Amino acid sequence: MGVEILKGVVAKEHVHLLVSMPPQVSVSKLVQKLKGKTSYKLQREYRSLQKAYWGQRMWARGYFACSTGNVSDEMIAAYIEQHSETEEQFKVVDPGDFESS
Repeated sequence: MGVEILKGVVAKEHVHLLVSMPPQVSVSKLVQKLKGKTSYKLQREYRSLQKAYWGQRMWARGYFACSTGNVSDEMIAAYIEQHSETEEQFKVVDPGDFESS
């Protein structure tokens, strides 16, 4: 699609991405592809997610998107960088990796 992810951070309940994309690509199509592909890959890698989300939506329906202009790309990248430092680390873990005590 000609899209380049410039910066990103995954938090517990949301994802921030700074992307560069050609004008002929619609934001809604990009989000649809990102959600679809990441859901597919995560469910293949973590079988517990596949069981939990089979036939359901993994990602929430909505999203927020804005273009840069009044705020520079550098300011947005700095916000994302700062956000990753303040947010507690998030990691997807397969529940099967834990032993019961």
